Amino acid sequence: MDTIAAIATGMTDSGIGIVRISGSGAVEVGDGIVRSPSGRRILKKAESHRFYYGFVVNPGDGVEIDEVLAVVMRGPRSFTGEDTVEIQCHGGVLVMRRILECALRCGARLAEPGEFTKRAFLNGRMDLSRAEAVMDVIGAQNDRALGYSLGQLRGRLSGKVRELRGRLLYETAFIESALDDPEHFDLDGYGEGLSGKLDGVIEELRRLIGTADNGRLIKEGIRTVILGKPNVGKSSLLNCLLGEERAIVTDVAGTTRDVLEESLRLGDICLNIVDTAGIRDTEDTVERIGVERALRYAREADLIVYVTDASMELDENDREIVSVIGDKRTIVLLNKSDLEAVVTEEEIRALFVENEADPSGRERFVVLHTSAKEGAGIEELEQAVKEMFFHGEIGSSNEIVITSMRHKEALEEACAALMLVKGSIEDGMPEDFYSIDLMNAYKALGRIIGEEVDDDLVEEIFSKFCMGK
Repeated sequence: MDTIAAIATGMTDSGIGIVRISGSGAVEVGDGIVRSPSGRRILKKAESHRFYYGFVVNPGDGVEIDEVLAVVMRGPRSFTGEDTVEIQCHGGVLVMRRILECALRCGARLAEPGEFTKRAFLNGRMDLSRAEAVMDVIGAQNDRALGYSLGQLRGRLSGKVRELRGRLLYETAFIESALDDPEHFDLDGYGEGLSGKLDGVIEELRRLIGTADNGRLIKEGIRTVILGKPNVGKSSLLNCLLGEERAIVTDVAGTTRDVLEESLRLGDICLNIVDTAGIRDTEDTVERIGVERALRYAREADLIVYVTDASMELDENDREIVSVIGDKRTIVLLNKSDLEAVVTEEEIRALFVENEADPSGRERFVVLHTSAKEGAGIEELEQAVKEMFFHGEIGSSNEIVITSMRHKEALEEACAALMLVKGSIEDGMPEDFYSIDLMNAYKALGRIIGEEVDDDLVEEIFSKFCMGK
């Protein structure tokens, strides 16, 4: 492959920056721009995986650009599987760009987004699921998401997929061998035995599929929308959760006219919170647009935090909000608990008739007493979210958890194919029907690790990576 180069660290001033070069000419390019303190070329005969001190010089005029450490990693013992040179320089944006320009002048080309990891995949250094985990590690927003991503990067998911594929391939090979050589392979009663084996595989697939919803929530965060009438304490709640005055709080109804989006962590849970305009009938054009946006965001939410002022009577606006919430998972906050309460928990529950549990058996509707002004009830809110989405406990980061919709779809397709095999067995179909669907399941699982994917999908996946990775 040709030689590529890119800045591998963030494009902001920092203590250290890294320029990465990879490809068949990486050592030659590095040797062309790195010099020892005495001016000698030092990388062409450099030992692999050993740092060398020197200076980067402009190959055109020999002007020194920066004092650096450079390391040569000869393939296949490198991230990409190719010869790789990494130059550690001072982390100024200008310095990194000048070093990158020098590498490009010496014959490298600018790497495309994700091209280093793509080469690692194409060169067999990692499978596709592990390659995807690289960006998940970079983008992890909490410790639990980081743990799951590291587990996938270490190969926990791909190891399980390979194990399941191996079991399916064995049965397929047995059927094909028996059909080709019936004298030495007996298929009498084979279908019943195969059905029992497939039960175990299907159970494992369904367990993995069952982790996908929680996996997405832990990885991406819970889409949370704060709803309520004006002046009930929505913005005060947001400020309390964030620990800073992010939203404007006044006694004037309708202060919040547009949505305000923030992300925050509650322990191992990440909430992507949208603070919305107060829901009420209004003639104000701008405020009405804000209300419409609030309702739109509510329809797309994973969780509604419905804030009420416990010191004020419920009215038609509250009933309208409850009708908008529908069967969404909802935490109702009886806010301003520091004041004399007028609204009771029973009145709130009466608004949510028949909405207390969802089909999965998880509690869908919880009422809490809070005071956003005094910070009371926040720990109870965190626990309520855990109970509502994770049954109170978030699984160990050592578990295999599906965090990618692509992986979930492949697992579902494999499971459906195996159910077809069981159907064929029950219907007394010939054994060659089994092998067709067994191979379909085998191929579906192969898409997770990249053994059954086309070039377009590979390009799409790596195009989402950051530059230099």
